[in-house]
Amino acid sequence: MLGGMAFPSCHRTGAFLACCNSVGKPELRLAVITMATSIPDLADEEGWDEALRLRALIRGLELGGYRIAGLLGADAQLPEKLAALAPDVLIVDAESGARDAIEHVVWASRDAPRPIVLFTEEHDPTHVREALAAGVVAYVVAGLAPERVRPVIDVAIARFEHEQQLRTELAAAKGQLAEREIVNRAKALLMQRHGLEEPQAYARLRKTAMNQGQTIAEISRRLLELADLFS
Repeated sequence: MLGGMAFPSCHRTGAFLACCNSVGKPELRLAVITMATSIPDLADEEGWDEALRLRALIRGLELGGYRIAGLLGADAQLPEKLAALAPDVLIVDAESGARDAIEHVVWASRDAPRPIVLFTEEHDPTHVREALAAGVVAYVVAGLAPERVRPVIDVAIARFEHEQQLRTELAAAKGQLAEREIVNRAKALLMQRHGLEEPQAYARLRKTAMNQGQTIAEISRRLLELADLFS
């Protein structure tokens, strides 16, 4: 069964400086998720020989100045492990089967989305497009030189934050449109049943909302619910 292995955190000595970036902010905590059938013992050099690719990835990240918070297997307990570890960025190592790996990791992090960076040997344009559509913000093929690790992850984080902001703005815009539609329906109901003009119907909704300390949309929703109840 795949397990998880946490890496030691920084101490309050000079080692703490290694966990800070150039502006003094705490360094990001990365979780490395492997699709390997087993996780090697980090203290066993011979065990590492069986996972040279994973070893090279982790050391490349460390040389890039990042702190590895844990090494996790992509098993059924991954959601709980991510919730307990709370990493800032997810690094996925998938020598093959990248599509399945991404689907599983995206599912496992659905409650707390994080930037996902995929390292793989697959260079299929279709898989790249599918991975980006699924939520991957960086798709790295055939390894990465240590000096390029930080720029790639920095760009991945910036892209993730930008996409999250767009999603938030889109959700807010959809919410506003939905509320506008509810208000329009409530106005139409008042106009039909009480013979009011549109400005009069809106004024009545606004006055009621002010008197009851609610928004016009909330009052409109209640009005429509009552109309459906007694229709």
